[in-house]
Amino acid sequence: MFQELKNIEEKYRQLTLSLSNPALISDPQKIKEISKERASLEPLIKTYEDYQKVKKDIKEAEEILASPDSESELKKLAETELKELLQKEEELEQEIKILLLPKDPNDERDVFLEIRAGAGGDEASLFAQELFRMYSRFAEKKGWKVEIMNTSISPIGGFKEIIFDVKGNKVYSLLKYESGVHRVQRVPQTEASGRIHTSTVTVAVLPEADEVDIKIDPKDLKIEAFGASGPGGQSVNRNYTAIRVTHEPSGLVVNCQDEKSQHRNKERALRILRSRLLAIAQREQQAQIAQSRKSQVGTGERSEKIRTYNFPQTRVTDHRLNLTLHQLENILDGELDELIEALTLQHQTQQLEEKSTSVA
Repeated sequence: MFQELKNIEEKYRQLTLSLSNPALISDPQKIKEISKERASLEPLIKTYEDYQKVKKDIKEAEEILASPDSESELKKLAETELKELLQKEEELEQEIKILLLPKDPNDERDVFLEIRAGAGGDEASLFAQELFRMYSRFAEKKGWKVEIMNTSISPIGGFKEIIFDVKGNKVYSLLKYESGVHRVQRVPQTEASGRIHTSTVTVAVLPEADEVDIKIDPKDLKIEAFGASGPGGQSVNRNYTAIRVTHEPSGLVVNCQDEKSQHRNKERALRILRSRLLAIAQREQQAQIAQSRKSQVGTGERSEKIRTYNFPQTRVTDHRLNLTLHQLENILDGELDELIEALTLQHQTQQLEEKSTSVA
């Protein structure tokens, strides 16, 4: 581990020197790339510097305790300090191990978040609308930007489907654990007998792909224009502004109708298509790498029932964590940090265990 740290420290030093190279002034793209790589190493470098200082302080405290010339009062202070330093050393070592774990290459990306009503009909569509609000509030608290790409409204006003773009700092790193089946248990407004119903909503979190990530051959696309449906009056249906893009090799179909411009709807549909194709390619790659692995904790496979929102008991249970929080109202208002931090910690713990097993 320490040799790896020394190598990273040297790499950080070289990147810092590169930024002061006058030859780079004419290459802003290269400056951006070096700055980004340097910034990604900073948390580890800072933690390693703290660790080195603690090691130095431990050595000094031990020397005081070992010296026959040290006064008893000084030894008492050194003994107390040593206990605190050893605890700090252990904490920093654990932090360094986590920072040395392989980074998810998608963590820095923006995302497309797709929410679809599942079992439960109208009640599922109403809960899909509540989940959209939950993620929008979470994004707002993080200072992220949300842009709705496409919607399909249910007869009672919920979402049969909503696709939206979330842009900001490390969006995928925090939202990637949200993919899966979200289950709601409550008495629907339309239920006269007061019986609790169970409905489901599926959530898919797709890292947004750049054009350089996924090249799409125009010959593989079938693009159709059609009249948009939903609010907007007769003009919505009279003008063929909605776009359906079919990627024939994969069979993927993307509809976009929320913009009044056909060009804008086409642009949005292609962005969503690229991200879906990237997600498929990455899933295939992960399956090849981990054919023998049973564990999929933290990946949020869409078939997984990952979370239950129980309204009568005002509780939210995350089934991957076996964690229940009686904070339903707060969570639906976008207070997701506790759940996301617990999922991140669980995933990091698994990675550390796998790493120590492979080394052994």
